[in-house]
Amino acid sequence: MTKTIRLISPADGEVYAERTPLTGAEARASVARARAAQPAWAALPLNERIARVQAGITALNAMKDEIVQELAGQMGRPVRYGGEFGGVNDRTAYMAAIAAEALAPTVVEDSDRFQREIRREPVGVVFVVAPWNYPFLTAVNTIVPALIAGNAVVLKHASQTLLAGERLAEALHQGGVPADVFQNVVLDHQTTEELIAERSFGFVNFTGSVKGGQAIERAAAGTFTATGLELGGKDPGYVRADADLDAAVDGLMDGAMFNSGQCCCGIERIYVHESLYDAFVEKSVAWVMAQKLGNPYHADTTMGPMANRRFAEVVRGQIADAVAEGARALIDPAAFPADDGGAYLAPQVLVDVTHDMRVMREESFGPVVGIMPVKDDDEAVALMNDCDYGLTVSVWTADADAAAELGARLETGTVFMNRCDYLDPALCWTGCKDTGRGAALSNLGYLAVTRPKSYHLKKVTK
Repeated sequence: MTKTIRLISPADGEVYAERTPLTGAEARASVARARAAQPAWAALPLNERIARVQAGITALNAMKDEIVQELAGQMGRPVRYGGEFGGVNDRTAYMAAIAAEALAPTVVEDSDRFQREIRREPVGVVFVVAPWNYPFLTAVNTIVPALIAGNAVVLKHASQTLLAGERLAEALHQGGVPADVFQNVVLDHQTTEELIAERSFGFVNFTGSVKGGQAIERAAAGTFTATGLELGGKDPGYVRADADLDAAVDGLMDGAMFNSGQCCCGIERIYVHESLYDAFVEKSVAWVMAQKLGNPYHADTTMGPMANRRFAEVVRGQIADAVAEGARALIDPAAFPADDGGAYLAPQVLVDVTHDMRVMREESFGPVVGIMPVKDDDEAVALMNDCDYGLTVSVWTADADAAAELGARLETGTVFMNRCDYLDPALCWTGCKDTGRGAALSNLGYLAVTRPKSYHLKKVTK
């Protein structure tokens, strides 16, 4: 008997939704329908595909009131933040605007003797395995360019955000994307891996844990299926001696605590020049104490629960281990009475931390940050690079040249100056080391969901 997937709301611990995953036969039939429908979709003019995708996103925006409530129920984000629509709209608009140029042939020669060019062709069926922390933003990073480029898309959303996939399907179908061209499916891990191993897809995009990415790679081994993997981070911030202290505190602490710390590129460790260290720590504690942990449906709540009780237990364990090893916790959990020992977790700032502690090395993905003093740029670079991950780095300074020079020395996918926790759709979203591989957004995002095909047309016979 197929096991039902149950979505437990972190807001109240109750079952929020239940879905039955497809059987293997049903899943293979879905993929077959997608493969059969894709050529006709690809044959539509580019402008027509763009218009339908944009109409789908417009339809998604019309569901905003319901979706904001559903996000609070599914993964605990406070309703005051209004969902993810700003980023969804910006990324869709940008990827649509650059599509013609990004997908245009590279013409090597067009003469009376030869036509030689490289064209971009859709890979066929794109499989998107989306995460729960930003269930719309992360999904559209691949869905939008994949559809615009002429692919069919099969979406498997995280069990914690089952309704997000359904909303995306409903909206895109309303916009005119055929039902078989975009499909939202509920799958268990075994069926997911079997489909990948059977070379069902032309490209697989996965956002999630390192363990999950390793499972995707094992399933794809020997199939030569292309994969894009964003697998996590332990993103650092660095406050140089010339930084605007108040701006750095506000930016970095928001980067550490927003969405209860459950951001792919959230700030998880901070290095501060020793001349600013004491003031930075004092102001950071004050910033955190001004937050309101509570029911995500309440308008005054700034921090909701973590998406699942077990995620909060990981963070509590990291904090407890760090304190046992000599770290100091500067926030009294009693100041946040909503902390129930379950999914609701008080934010925490740790000092006297070292890189021997799990909280400074392992991904936390929760509302905790460790802060260390450094004497100069060299020490900061060494500590920032002393990590298994490489997604983003945030440098706070008045000197753009210095930030660029530091960036050249940092093992990361994106270098930010005086901001953090942000995706610019005009820039490539990528990472290195255990963060994974691949490229999303920008014109490179179209390269991931297409393949090159060369045309060497000789117009003469001699």
